[in-house]
Amino acid sequence: MSDIAMAPEALPQPIPLRELLPWLLLATLLALIAIYFVGAEQGATSLISGTWVHEFVHDGRHMLGFPCH
Repeated sequence: MSDIAMAPEALPQPIPLRELLPWLLLATLLALIAIYFVGAEQGATSLISGTWVHEFVHDGRHMLGFPCH
C-alpha cells in the first residue's frame, strides 16, 4: 500500500472586473488604432503625411473589405 495522500483540487477563481477593466480598455484602444490605420489613414482624415502607411497596410485593407483606390 502507499502512504501518498491525494492533494485537494485547486478550483479556478474568477477574475474581478476591477483587475480586468484596464486590460479591456487597452485592447479596445489598440483595436481602434489598428482599424483607423487600416481603414482611414491616407484618406480625408490623414494624420501622417506620405504614402508609407498606405503601402504598409494595403493588402490588409483589401482583405478586410476597405476600398483604397
